[in-house]
Amino acid sequence: MKKLLVAVLWCVMVAIPAMAQQVPPPKSAGEVSGPASGNIMTKAYAQMVGRMAYLWGYAMVDMYNRRNAFSVVTAQHGNVPGFNGGVVPMAPVGQIAMLTDYLSPQQTFVACPNQDVVYGVGFFALDKDPVVFQVPDFGDRFWIYAVYNARTDQIAQIGKPYGTKPGFYLLVGPNWKGATPAGITAVIRCPTELGFAIPRIFKDDTAQDTKAVQPLLSRIVFYPLSRYDGKMKVVDWSRLPHFPVAAGVTAPTSWVPPEQFFEHLGAVMQRVPPLPGEEALYHWIESVWQAAAKDPELKKALTASFVAAEQELVAPLFRWKRNGRPIGNGWNSTANSARWGTDYLNRTATAKSNIFENRPRETKYIYRDYDGAGRQLHGKNLYTVTFPKGQVPPVKGFWSLTLYNDHHFFHPNALNRYSLGTKSKSLQYNQDGSLNLYFGAKSPGKSKETNWVPAPEGAFSLYLRCYWPEQSVLDGSWLPPNVEKHK
Repeated sequence: MKKLLVAVLWCVMVAIPAMAQQVPPPKSAGEVSGPASGNIMTKAYAQMVGRMAYLWGYAMVDMYNRRNAFSVVTAQHGNVPGFNGGVVPMAPVGQIAMLTDYLSPQQTFVACPNQDVVYGVGFFALDKDPVVFQVPDFGDRFWIYAVYNARTDQIAQIGKPYGTKPGFYLLVGPNWKGATPAGITAVIRCPTELGFAIPRIFKDDTAQDTKAVQPLLSRIVFYPLSRYDGKMKVVDWSRLPHFPVAAGVTAPTSWVPPEQFFEHLGAVMQRVPPLPGEEALYHWIESVWQAAAKDPELKKALTASFVAAEQELVAPLFRWKRNGRPIGNGWNSTANSARWGTDYLNRTATAKSNIFENRPRETKYIYRDYDGAGRQLHGKNLYTVTFPKGQVPPVKGFWSLTLYNDHHFFHPNALNRYSLGTKSKSLQYNQDGSLNLYFGAKSPGKSKETNWVPAPEGAFSLYLRCYWPEQSVLDGSWLPPNVEKHK
């Protein structure tokens, strides 16, 4: 009887389809569930997410606030390009403004500028209107048009290293579906509606080259597609109006006020879609923002986390010793400039300290705060950087070594000199072919002043740029020499 019962049960089991099956695992980010709405959150939890969100979103909020500043300033002055404070080029959104010479040492709009190139700048709202930009024939002159998205990633390869041809180029947003007009050489699609461009055109430090570069600068023009007619436009940038500003500004502008970060990041996330893999991060942050919007005390605690994150996480990244990674001889450098991906630490560090870097193939940035003995560089001392014969930075473009004050700005001085390098036609080499460069508040002596950059009577930093670097710079087989205190 027992055997009969077992046989019957076995027949029933095989006759009934199996009921227990595995839940299908998600195969895409869209199938992964996020935090449920209405979750109860402690202040500690919200602040933990808030600190992370502040580090992650810092660069994007910076970009949108800068674009807003361009819009506000130019709207106050007739919606035309001009020079803010007489020194910083600004243009209405959708256009560009160009300098005609090196950037003035008085500017405080962007940290770590250089005096090797003539700059232009312009912000774009590509959901409203695509932008046409012109490329004249630069001949043998080094040039780059760096084009960025809202994440401060470069999105185009336009310049001398890429063999870009003269002509008209079209910059469009992520959703543009229009027809490409006749005469457009190429179309560049920006993955965010915010676009930003900085043309950088090399010139040396002579009056002759300043004059020679003017016809090229006048043909660097960005404008809405609606104005495109297939004809090369020419602008005399020297005739732009000057926009007055308050006097006495010596510190960098704070583009990311933590007290307003809740509103600013919330707006940015509505306009910048997540990168592949960031969908869960967006859901996580949005769930806390939604809860804080309904709970004033939670929002207050969240804002406090932004203030703390600025002081404890972001502000320290302004110093080179906490920026990038060591490469040798006391220098640091960032490995993935302007192609950040999910490297949020270095994206934020660069946005804080020296925003708008180029990609490494275009420019390698190398920097330091300390001398070879590990002490802070200070104007009371005189320092030397000595390149052995044949060992100046190996580049196809140009190189320069710039001195910045404690705010990462130029130090105004009687020589009107802020850097030395390829542009410097008066450099004096030693008899053995080596090159000594001097940095300090006091002159190294009249015979050496051609190789001297005056420093402030305080802390300063040094910043090496290698434009269109050779492979030895990129792979680290060439290193800049150490910085030695002069005896």
